[in-house]
Amino acid sequence: MNPTVARLTLRGLLGRRRGALLLVVPALLLLVSALASGSSGDGHDLTVKILGQLGLGTLVPILGLVVGTGVIATEIDDGSIVYLLAKPLPRWEIVTTKLFVAIGTTWVFAAVPTMLAGLMLYGTKDGVTLGYTVAALVAGAAYSAIFLLLGVVTRHAVVVGLGYALVWESLVGNFVAGARTLSVQQWARSVAETVAGDTAIGADVSFGVAVPLLLVVTVAATVLAAVRLAGLTLAGED
Repeated sequence: MNPTVARLTLRGLLGRRRGALLLVVPALLLLVSALASGSSGDGHDLTVKILGQLGLGTLVPILGLVVGTGVIATEIDDGSIVYLLAKPLPRWEIVTTKLFVAIGTTWVFAAVPTMLAGLMLYGTKDGVTLGYTVAALVAGAAYSAIFLLLGVVTRHAVVVGLGYALVWESLVGNFVAGARTLSVQQWARSVAETVAGDTAIGADVSFGVAVPLLLVVTVAATVLAAVRLAGLTLAGED
């Protein structure tokens, strides 16, 4: 990890309009949770619904999209990436540094609000809050890698990523049984179920399948992004 690249990436990420966007969805989750915490009824089911659908299903992928594309796609679009690529730095180091920044930022703006929302809604009972917090952490890392890769391979990363997050993760991954095996959200739910216990949170993908897939997707996306970035450098030198 390169500290200079990390500092510049974080400054660029939080200094643009993305900095404000990062606060909108977490604030919505916390507002909904605060209003729902005083309602009567089954607190467990309400917590699972809010943290599962609004938190893990909406907050985490949207923030992963904003942050994952924001750490590199903007620099590629405006051409400023050439100044970074001109430095004597391995391309994999640039990618991994930007990924670390993306993951850390996503954790701060997604996993932390998820934990706070869970505590407001249900406290620490049944391990539900802990389960969804851990799920937000692992999903945030995977989404960051996926969307960083999109930021390198296409100039329409935000549009493509938004389509993926809304269509595949939110619709297909939730309502088409066969597609759930290929959904980051469902893999994260499996982790949440394991942490909280089988009776607290339901998941359609086994833990033994979910964890390897999360690791493979995160690592593969990172490697592909580094290879693609190296290709861009060679093309520029030609």
